[in-house]
Amino acid sequence: EDVADALEIVGEILSFLPANSLEVPPLTPTLDPADRGCGNVAVIVPSNERASYDVREVIAEIVDDGGFVELRERFAASLVVGLARISGMPVGIVANQPSQLAGALDIESSLKGARFVRWCDSFNLPLVTLVDTPGVRPGRDQEWRGIVRHGAKLAFAYAEATVPRVSIVLRKAYGGAYIVMDCKAMGNDCALAWPSAEIAVMGAKGGVEIVHRKALLAMADDQRDLQRAELEAEYAAEHLSPRVAAERGFIDEVIDPATTRLAVAEALMALAAKREPTVRRRHDNIPL
Repeated sequence: EDVADALEIVGEILSFLPANSLEVPPLTPTLDPADRGCGNVAVIVPSNERASYDVREVIAEIVDDGGFVELRERFAASLVVGLARISGMPVGIVANQPSQLAGALDIESSLKGARFVRWCDSFNLPLVTLVDTPGVRPGRDQEWRGIVRHGAKLAFAYAEATVPRVSIVLRKAYGGAYIVMDCKAMGNDCALAWPSAEIAVMGAKGGVEIVHRKALLAMADDQRDLQRAELEAEYAAEHLSPRVAAERGFIDEVIDPATTRLAVAEALMALAAKREPTVRRRHDNIPL
């Protein structure tokens, strides 16, 4: 609202950062225990995959005292980025926002996420990523403007980050959008998922329409809907279950949503001494 307000916000942001890039971020004592349950998150996130919610409410349940400093709130609203503390440790949080574009990634959100991830990596801030995305936003405009090239910038930012990285799949994690949201193959240190997570190329409805399209069209109308429902249930059990993803090494563990804060805090403490050697004069051909 005024200069004093701006300076207060800048001071709050600086409180999360070390004095320089060679130091670790400052720990802040907290009375909020690391093992505090966060059972409300299961209520905040609807079981219906098409229902929306505000991911900021999930973040508030996980972080210390509900404190979250969001950055660039009004730009690329389908991705939320900001600073918080978990068990006193400063972290950068990247989260899909299902209440905007259903959490899909577009050009603007890819750039927003890539810049924030590299910024956190510059100041040794661990990254916590909350995933709930149906994929990359479709459309001629996105294609013409280079959604693949800009989305690759987010993938590069995560792949090159050397700070501790923890991700949690809350609900949907489909296709290329899941890959660039710090999946295990991107070098993620700890990949967790809720029992409600769906990790696959696409959802059951889309998958069945592609794989069994000809067979369904050949059926009578009264049989088609019943067969489609059976095929969707079979697809979900075989491809979408997080336990299947865990068996295949796509995630490390399926956790109870109520223990999310504790699981993230324990992972961050275990990774506190992480030091990733970098190659001298490393130079990657990033998608500029």
